[in-house]
Formats: sequence, C-alpha cells, structure tokens
Amino acid sequence: MGFLTGKTAIITGAGYAVLSDGKCGSIGYGIATAYAKEGANLVITGRNVAKLEKAKEELESKYGVKVLALAADISAGADNEAIAKGVADEAMKAFGRIDVLINNAQASASGVTIQDHTTEQFNLAMYSGLYATFYYMKACYPYLKETQGSIINFASGAGLFGNYGQCSYAAAKEGIRGLSRVAATEWAKDGINTNVVCPLAWTAQLEQFQNAYPDAFKANVKMPPAGHFGDPETEIGRVCVQLANPDFKYMNGETVTLEGGMGLRP
Repeated sequence: MGFLTGKTAIITGAGYAVLSDGKCGSIGYGIATAYAKEGANLVITGRNVAKLEKAKEELESKYGVKVLALAADISAGADNEAIAKGVADEAMKAFGRIDVLINNAQASASGVTIQDHTTEQFNLAMYSGLYATFYYMKACYPYLKETQGSIINFASGAGLFGNYGQCSYAAAKEGIRGLSRVAATEWAKDGINTNVVCPLAWTAQLEQFQNAYPDAFKANVKMPPAGHFGDPETEIGRVCVQLANPDFKYMNGETVTLEGGMGLRP
C-alpha cells in the first residue's frame, strides 16, 4: 500500500499514449501510473474517450485502484465552468473526496509564428490550458480545502524562454504560472498547496512535433545537461507524487523544473 491509498487525484489530459517504440508517451498517463502505484483512486479526463478507457483498463488491471474516466473538453463556446464543476461533482460522488488536482491538459498549434497565428489557434491554447486550469481550480477549491490538498499545475520552458513558433502555448503556460502563484498566496491559509511543474519529457506529442516541424524542434528543444529527456512516469510522475506529500508543504508557490533526471529544483 502506498501513502496515497484512500486518496483521490484528478488528472486532466491523462489519456493513454505511447511512443513509436511502445514506451509511455503521455505525461498525464505517466502521472496517473505513478499515482496508481501509490494507491490513489483516480479521476482522469480528456477529449479522446478511447484513450481514457484504455488508460482506465490498464491502471485498474495492473494496480488495483479505481479509475473514473470522464470525457471533458474545455473549449471556446462551451459551458466550461459547468464542465469543470461536473468533473468535480462526479469525483465526489464516486470517491467522496478530492485530495489532488493536476492540471496537465493542453492543446496548441506549435510551429506557427505570431504573424501566422489565427484567433482560433490562440483560443485553442488559452481555453484548453489557462481557462481549464482556472475553472478546475475553482470547482475543486471547496473539496481541496476540506482535505488540505494539493494543486499541481503545468507550465513550460516555452513560456520561460520564449520558444519560436509557440506564442499561444507560451502565453497560456505563463498565464498558468501567474494564476498558480496567486492561488498559492490566497489559498495557503486554507492548507492548499499550489505548485507548478515545468517538464521537459519525451512524449508522443513532442515526437510528433519533431516530425511535423523539424526546424522549429531543432531551434527550441535542446537536450538537457543530464543527457536524456524526462520520463513521464518515473521522473515527472514521481515529482507529482512528491508534491502531494504533506512533507512538501513548504514548497507552496514554487516552480519545479524537471529536465532529464535533474529532479526537484525549487
């Protein structure tokens, strides 16, 4: 039994994905696997129902946890506040508590310059990332207050360093960083811990980015000093497990960087 046994984590963007070599290719699924190994019951969301159901099947059969898979798409024109609240409500019905909220989901048009970016492409990044994080945090707040739980949001080096061809993605991620710092300030009195992870992991999405936009990939994605990209489960996932540990409460409001085995760096 792990130290998260009996606790519940919501992980957005946690559909099943693999790389071309068959290894784990999704940060969200990697996090879900790390949490399942610690005994947590999971609520996983995403836009692709088939990927969610595959993740649910794998996690339940391998680790004996309960997984609730919910289709949810925060997007322009949708009743997004109701969607996020619906996920929180379903989590409470299924498990009676919410201990961790991990806002991992993000879609964007990578490799498109500012001048060529359309409003629709900009909205895609803002709604799937920044707005989704905002609405899920609001929906889960009262339940995280009850459990004195943790919020783990995902930003990116694209915003920290201004990556070429990633204007909407970078803007959304920097918005998430700012939102997270305000939440850390406002909700600390409620015992809620809020942190940001900026990962550099080798994922199916990054692999697709390399194949589709080789020049932008070469210009922006550099091999970390450790000589390998972060592993979605054993590195990014384990960092997220650590951030849900009460012993890490002192890190409230910090940005955690993980690049190819570097570990925690507040």
